[in-house]
Amino acid sequence: MSDTIRLREEARTFLLECYAYLGKSDAVVQSRWHMIEQEIQSTGSYAHTFEELHYGVKAAWRNSNRCIGRFFWNTIHLFDAREATSEEEIRDALLRHIEYATNGGKIRPAITVFRAAANHQERIRIWNHQLIRYAGFETETGVIGDPHSLPFTKKCLELGWAAKQEPFEILPLVFQIGDRPPALFEIPKEYVLEVPISHPHYSWFDELSLRWYAVPIISEMRLEVGGIPYTAAPFNGWYMETEIGARNFADEDRFHMLPQVAAYMGLDTSTNASFWKDKALIELNLAVHHSYKEAGVSIVDHHTAAQQFKMFEQQEQEAGRRVTGDWTWLIPPVSPATTHIFHKSYDNTWLSPNFFYQEKPY
Repeated sequence: MSDTIRLREEARTFLLECYAYLGKSDAVVQSRWHMIEQEIQSTGSYAHTFEELHYGVKAAWRNSNRCIGRFFWNTIHLFDAREATSEEEIRDALLRHIEYATNGGKIRPAITVFRAAANHQERIRIWNHQLIRYAGFETETGVIGDPHSLPFTKKCLELGWAAKQEPFEILPLVFQIGDRPPALFEIPKEYVLEVPISHPHYSWFDELSLRWYAVPIISEMRLEVGGIPYTAAPFNGWYMETEIGARNFADEDRFHMLPQVAAYMGLDTSTNASFWKDKALIELNLAVHHSYKEAGVSIVDHHTAAQQFKMFEQQEQEAGRRVTGDWTWLIPPVSPATTHIFHKSYDNTWLSPNFFYQEKPY
């Protein structure tokens, strides 16, 4: 099948789905399809209207197999940045996104979509895994900061980033337009809201000096809508506490905090049978959830998130849509058997529109 034929088929499938959802008449559908056909025939691609793109990003969230937070798919705000062509315009759009999404702690789901990788336009790629993320530095005494960020931090340093080797050093924004040199911009401190992590019962927890940023804005994935790839489309919801407490802080190849928490708790770490990891893990997650709530920053616990996902499944069934999902990602990393998700199976087919992984540009 040629690329043009495939694009026509994907465009038509999307258009019918989109306009049915929007309640458009058959006459409007046919008129719009005629325009798209002509555009594909003359240019090899087509451009979405704002209305089509807005539905497309909503549907992409709805179809995201690995996301437990899809109950809110219809609430995402779209920033249409397809006209941004310069490094400064892209930087400003990214900062606008951070500011809007953060909202003083009352996190708002949002996506910023830059121009499509079509019609021989220079492709835009954001190098960051998330717009806000902590750096990782290799030293003679071990890693300072987040080990996940080691390769990207190294690239930032090569690009001339003047960093402080601290555990919670915010990485700069790095992105590239076509074959131009990558652009690097520091994020002004006033744009980044961070939450110091404390515990509701253990005063010693403050001695760990932990903190985390308020909003996770995924920025390395490709958005695909109706056969059109958008290689730069950062998006966000809000955190589930296990993402921070059970993964970012607890994973051995991340901040690896469980041994320290266990030591402060006075747990027996000489044997797995003492369940010291489980006890420390619960307190770590409790601290994260407590701290975000105390700071007035949006967060959801994994039990509530699972209940919301159940409501999402019911909504989709009523709408006549099937729910796809990656079970290994949907189950929370803490007490998964206490959720209904653990006891179900899911079709892991990736539908479109959706967000897809793409090779790192560095």
